[in-house]
Amino acid sequence: MKLALQMAAGALGQTGINPVVGCVLVKDGRIVGMGAHLKRGHGHAEVLALQMAGEEARGSTAYVTLEPCSHFGKTPPCSDRLIEAGVTRVVVAATDPNPLVAGTGIAKLQAQGIEVSAGLLADESSAMNEAFNKYIVTRMPFVTMKTASTLDGRIASKTGDSKWITSPASRAYVHTLRHRHQGIMVGVDTVIADDPMLSARGDVPAVQPVRIIADSQLRVPLGARVLTEQDRQPTILLASAQAPAERRAALEARGITILTCGDGPQVDLTLAMRQLGEREIGSILLEGGGKLNGAMLEQCLLDKLVLMFAPKLIGGGHAAPVNINFEGFAKMDEAITLDRVKVEQLGPDICLTGYPIYPN
Repeated sequence: MKLALQMAAGALGQTGINPVVGCVLVKDGRIVGMGAHLKRGHGHAEVLALQMAGEEARGSTAYVTLEPCSHFGKTPPCSDRLIEAGVTRVVVAATDPNPLVAGTGIAKLQAQGIEVSAGLLADESSAMNEAFNKYIVTRMPFVTMKTASTLDGRIASKTGDSKWITSPASRAYVHTLRHRHQGIMVGVDTVIADDPMLSARGDVPAVQPVRIIADSQLRVPLGARVLTEQDRQPTILLASAQAPAERRAALEARGITILTCGDGPQVDLTLAMRQLGEREIGSILLEGGGKLNGAMLEQCLLDKLVLMFAPKLIGGGHAAPVNINFEGFAKMDEAITLDRVKVEQLGPDICLTGYPIYPN
C-alpha cells in the first residue's frame, strides 16, 4: 500500500478534479502489476495495473489507495474490471466520498465473493486527496492560502520592496504548490503592483493553473502579464456587476473570461467560489495580499493555510501591513485556531501548515 500511495503522490497536480490513485497487484508474494491515475478521462490506476499484470492478475490481491469506482463516468467502473480479471482480494486505503461511489464499489466486489478490507493507511490517502474530498461533496473548491512574511509580520519593506522575502527553497516549494492546484488566485492590487506571471516554474515543465484575479471594478491593466498566453494558461476575472461596461467589453474582446460575482461594490467571494466550482475548478492556491486573505478567512472560505516565515526583521512603521488583514475579534478565545499543525524547515525559512477551525 505504501508503494501504491507513493505512485499516487507522483501524479499530484495532474488529474484535475479527479483524485490521485495508485494500485499495486501482488500474486504469490510478487508484484505483478502497478498503475497510477495520471490524467482525467484516461485509464484509472486499477486498469493500468491490470494491463501490466495480464493473465497474472487472476488470483491476485489488489492494493488500491481509493475505493474502486462503481459507476460509468469518463471511463468504465474499475470494480467491474477487477471482477472480470479474477482478482480474489482487494485491500483499500480510503473509501470514496463521491456520492456516486460511497461504498458501492466495495459492496459490488463483495457481492462477487471477493474479499475486501478497507482502512489501511487511510489517513495518508485522504490527505493526498483533500481537495477532491471537499469538491466532490460540496462542489466548492478547496482553497489553500499561502503567505510569506518576515518574523515581524511584514510582506514588504517600507518602500514596497518584496523580492525576495523567503529563500530559493521556499520559492521552489511554492511553484510545486502552484502545480498541485487547479487555480491560483490574487487580488487586482497585487497584479497592479507586481505584474506577476502566476505560473508554475520549476526545474521541469508543470501543469499550469488557471489564473484567477479578484477585480471588482476591472482595473487590471490591459498590458498585464496575466492577460497573455490565454491558450496556455487562461485567466478568469472575478468582477462586480458595477464594473464599467467598456472595460468589460475590452477585456472580453481579448478573450478574457469574466465572472459576475454579485452586484455590490466588492466581489461576493462565496458566490465566486461557487461559480469557480461550477467550472470544475476544484482547488485554488490563494496568494493574495492581506485584504483579500483576510476577507477569505472572515467568510470561512479557506481550508488550509501555508505560512512561510523568513528569519528576517524589516521593521518600518509605514511598511506593508500583515499578510492577513481583517477586522479581528474582541477576545482571544474567539480567535480562529489551526488544527493538524505541521512545521518544517525550507532552507533557512520556517513553513507552518494548518487547517483553520471556524466558530460554529
